[in-house]
Amino acid sequence: MSNLIDYLTANAPHIGGAFWNTLGEMAPYLLFGFLVAGLLSVLISPEVVERHLGGRGLLPVVKAAAFGVPLPLCSCSVIPVSASLSRHGASRGAVVSFLLSTPQTGVDSIFVTFGMLGPVVAIYRPIAALLSGILGGWAADVFAGGKDAAASANGHDKDNCAACAAGKGKNRLVRILEYGFVTLPADIGKALLAGLLISAMITALLPEDYFSTVLPPGPLQMLVLMAAGIPIYVCATASIPIAAALIVAGVSPGAAFAFLVTGPAVNAATITTVWKILGRRPCLIYLLAIVISAIGGGVILDSLVTPSDIIACTHDMTEMAPAWLGPASATVLLALLAFGILRPVWARFAGDKKSSGHDHASDAGQIHNAAEGEELTLSITGMTCGHCVAAVEKALRACPGVSAADVNLSAGAARVRGEHLDAAQLIDAVRKLGYAAALAAPASL
Repeated sequence: MSNLIDYLTANAPHIGGAFWNTLGEMAPYLLFGFLVAGLLSVLISPEVVERHLGGRGLLPVVKAAAFGVPLPLCSCSVIPVSASLSRHGASRGAVVSFLLSTPQTGVDSIFVTFGMLGPVVAIYRPIAALLSGILGGWAADVFAGGKDAAASANGHDKDNCAACAAGKGKNRLVRILEYGFVTLPADIGKALLAGLLISAMITALLPEDYFSTVLPPGPLQMLVLMAAGIPIYVCATASIPIAAALIVAGVSPGAAFAFLVTGPAVNAATITTVWKILGRRPCLIYLLAIVISAIGGGVILDSLVTPSDIIACTHDMTEMAPAWLGPASATVLLALLAFGILRPVWARFAGDKKSSGHDHASDAGQIHNAAEGEELTLSITGMTCGHCVAAVEKALRACPGVSAADVNLSAGAARVRGEHLDAAQLIDAVRKLGYAAALAAPASL
């Protein structure tokens, strides 16, 4: 262990240099991707997706896959959206299709793929995600009896929802910038930094073509990379620098693609939730579709492009960019990531009223009678990002008697206010999204 620490310490300057270089390569494309993602968050909301995915047949499946490709949702944040689709009448096929296509890519990751892996992979990746979604969704409808789920008895009342009213009141440009440069960097920040660090370590510590000598390119290499991606939680964007470093180290583009499919699309939480929401057979179809997409897509990609093509293309694009663009973009990106990661910590340290209220919640399980009505606090586990928070708040506000619901991600708690609150119903609404919830006692405000 000490030898490993000494080795890493001795190579720290090389790792740091590789980290900064990789960050500079991807930052310009990622910042532009953030901006486009902000636009999509205003134009394509989860409510818009829900309205188009009802009914049965192939069309909702195709729509679900098409909606999922550009949306910047990771494999965890796609869970509550999919659960909501299921409750609002979408077929099993449409839900499986959305679950397959969405986490594999997103508008931000498409731009980063173009910058780090070249135009061929940037075009190929979303097409593969689309086709895998259609394939898996169609199979779920045919082989799992794609019945429409029962619509939720408690629909979301946009006319009386304070959150929706506040969202409508915001200027569109403010909403675009807030989502693109505040919410999204906060959601992917930790995973992205981890991905960059892993990429830097591979680049700095392994010689070029290392993997090709240990494990020659081919189906076995794809299987190994696919298996490696399954236990690793990494978003579609954070997986790209790792894939680029693996290609330089001797992994074929097809094997790297297999990692790009399984890393973002599969984790324990997703599998468990799909099993619970849709059942055993759709879950098995979902997993089989991922395997087919990873291996089949990898074989096809290897016939289209070589490692040298990708490396040369990336080098050419780096040379074409102004010398100042990479460092400047990297500095801006690091600032955005730091702000997103540290903002909740700062809010708690500064004694933010809402945060401190959640932070001191305990498991006494009492309802507090506040001046404006009843107040109840839930402890919630399993949330990972702003999309999770938004989904939980929406589900809670849709419950009868609720006038307001505030969810704190860092504290893992929700504070609900209203009249005649039903704690069991609130907990059930959260659990249907795939999260664990329990009643907790509110702190003094």
